[in-house]
Amino acid sequence: MPDNYDDIKRLTRPQYDDLHPMSMLDRAAQFSPFAALVGYDDAVAETARLTDSRAVLTEDEMFELNANLNRLLDSLDERPQVSVTYFVPDEKKSGGKYVEKQGVVRIYDSYSQELVFTDKFRINIQDIISIKIQ
Repeated sequence: MPDNYDDIKRLTRPQYDDLHPMSMLDRAAQFSPFAALVGYDDAVAETARLTDSRAVLTEDEMFELNANLNRLLDSLDERPQVSVTYFVPDEKKSGGKYVEKQGVVRIYDSYSQELVFTDKFRINIQDIISIKIQ
C-alpha cells in the first residue's frame, strides 16, 4: 500500500521573512485541551457530592439529649469539657452534614437559643443531636 505523503515528507517547513518562527512552547499551547463547557466539571462534582438528611430523634434520644443539656446548663460554672454533635445545613443543596465540636461552653444564650463556647462559636439548640460531657 503506497504512502500518500511521500511527496511532502522531505519538504521543510516554510520560512517567512516578516514572521519569526513560533517557539516550541507557543506551538504546543495551540494543541492543549480547553474546557468547552466552563464549569461543567464543577457542576458534575457538585451533583455527585452526597449530603446527609437531618435525623429525627426518637423519644428516648430526645429525653437523653434534654437530660444532658440540663446537666450541662447546671454545671456551666465548672466549665466542663463537652463534645456536641450538631447538624450543619448545606448551602447549595438539600441536606447537610453532622459535625462534632469539642470545647468549653461559656453561656447559654436563651434569646437566640444557642450554646456559646469560650472561642465564641455558637450552636443552635435545634441543630444538636447529642451532647457528651467529659
